[in-house]
Amino acid sequence: MQDHNATSLVSLPQLPKAPTGIDGLDEITEGGIPKGRPTLVCGSAGCGKTLMGVEFLVRGILEYDEPGVLMAFEETAEELTANVTSLGFDLNGLQAAGKLRIDHVHIDRSEIEETGEYDLEGLFIRLGYAIDSIGAKRVVLDTIESLFSGFPNQAVLRSEIRRLFRWLKDKGVTTVITAERGDGSLTRQGLEEYVSDCVILLDNRVIDQITTRRLRIVKYRGSTHGTNEYPYLITQEGISVLPVTSLLLNHEVSDELVSTGVPALDDMFGLKGFYKGSSILVTGTAGTAKTTLAAGFANEVCAKGGRCLFFAFEESPQQLVRNMNSVNIHLTPWLENGQLVIEASRPTLNGLEKHLVTIHKQVSIHKPDAVVIDPISNLITVGNIAEVRSMLTRLIDFLKVNNITALFTSLLSGRNERQEMTEEGVSSLVDTWISVRDLEGIGERNRGISILKARGMAHSNQVREFIVTREGIQLLDVVIGPEGIVTGASRLTQQLHEQAQARAARLELERKDRELARKRLVLEATIANLRTEFESVEEELRQISYEEQFRQRPSNGRNPLADAAEGGQSTTSADQ
Repeated sequence: MQDHNATSLVSLPQLPKAPTGIDGLDEITEGGIPKGRPTLVCGSAGCGKTLMGVEFLVRGILEYDEPGVLMAFEETAEELTANVTSLGFDLNGLQAAGKLRIDHVHIDRSEIEETGEYDLEGLFIRLGYAIDSIGAKRVVLDTIESLFSGFPNQAVLRSEIRRLFRWLKDKGVTTVITAERGDGSLTRQGLEEYVSDCVILLDNRVIDQITTRRLRIVKYRGSTHGTNEYPYLITQEGISVLPVTSLLLNHEVSDELVSTGVPALDDMFGLKGFYKGSSILVTGTAGTAKTTLAAGFANEVCAKGGRCLFFAFEESPQQLVRNMNSVNIHLTPWLENGQLVIEASRPTLNGLEKHLVTIHKQVSIHKPDAVVIDPISNLITVGNIAEVRSMLTRLIDFLKVNNITALFTSLLSGRNERQEMTEEGVSSLVDTWISVRDLEGIGERNRGISILKARGMAHSNQVREFIVTREGIQLLDVVIGPEGIVTGASRLTQQLHEQAQARAARLELERKDRELARKRLVLEATIANLRTEFESVEEELRQISYEEQFRQRPSNGRNPLADAAEGGQSTTSADQ
């Protein structure tokens, strides 16, 4: 029974939607605004209500082949056309092609008071004619306050508002109605938001002298939607909405590896580099070569045939190139052939959302394999920690979805050097965290590098000393002293001490070899003396044996000495 109910729910028809074509808005509304129904766009002055309505019409014509009608009550057709030309919207061309109809309706309350009763019947006739003349599927009414200014009676006003919305629904056109925000309510009359099927609230606020625009879907009948406040920007291409939480953690991953640009640093990673599409954070105090590491990574990406976007918030491109030339990192060839693009600006030039849109735009133009931002800590000057974290979360998700390797540098103050979270609070979001820090000794300051985390691979737990030379960054071998790893002058002292110990051990071994040789000579001399002494004793024993034999022979009248001599000769001959 439960399975049957579930199948019935799945098979139910979904609310038809009309995609707006506005970047990010269709993602938040999960497909667009309700098709064939009115949508209310309300907000204060300068928040882009009219622009959103115009872009809704233009995108509908160009991308979905849905003709549209724009009925304006404040600006003339010429004024509207001129206002949106800078965004690339050719309203005159669309009108000439029979895809767009712009109708300006002038309403003067003094004239209404002279002529008497006022209702919307004439509007319905005029709007209906415009819709039918081009077969319009989309309608924009801008703005509704001007339309209702002729109603002195509130009861009649509310009745006419309901009648207008009902007429639009019956006509079956997808309508966007703009309205000014009221005091304590979304609109001036406080009724439009109730009779609309979808309400979009635009807000233009100034915080710490920085303008920020926010969009929120207040209600959407018959459909789920994003409920957060979403930053949006008015750019040269129109409105761009940046979803905060709409991206899901379901992006594809790669097993391809990317070098750090420093071979010895690659060796500290179990797989000899970063995963492609991962995010890397390099943190450290001032002067610990964070930018050099970032530039080395960008240089390596370009050297392998990739493309890299480098966003610099502290140095101009010329200064960055000059400084890196001194450490054998030459970026000029990559800049000339377009593999490397450096975008340099002060963070305070724009708000966080503008920076994010700039990154999105540059990524869409250049299609990079890697993005470097140096440093993200400067973004604190244009937003609080929560806003910066939100912006970086969206940025990391965006780059991951596009399989772009991202490297961020971040400046840590001395008091925060050892804390587990960076000031931006993004250390938990990145895949790899590299720490560079000062290793202070007696009268000197050295640099050390360590890997705090690397998701998906083993990595070294050592703190390696490194130096910045004319040949680039070089990691030094680990030297262990009595109290642990030693650096700088202590490293030299330890090495001299170890060399002295090795020399003393070598000399001791040579002395023992000489002593052994002397003992060998003495032993060989002793053996020679004993051999000589043995031969003497042997000769003496032989002589005694001869004499004993002589005494035991019987006398035969011969000379005993001659016999002895003769016997000796015979013995000798026999022996031979």
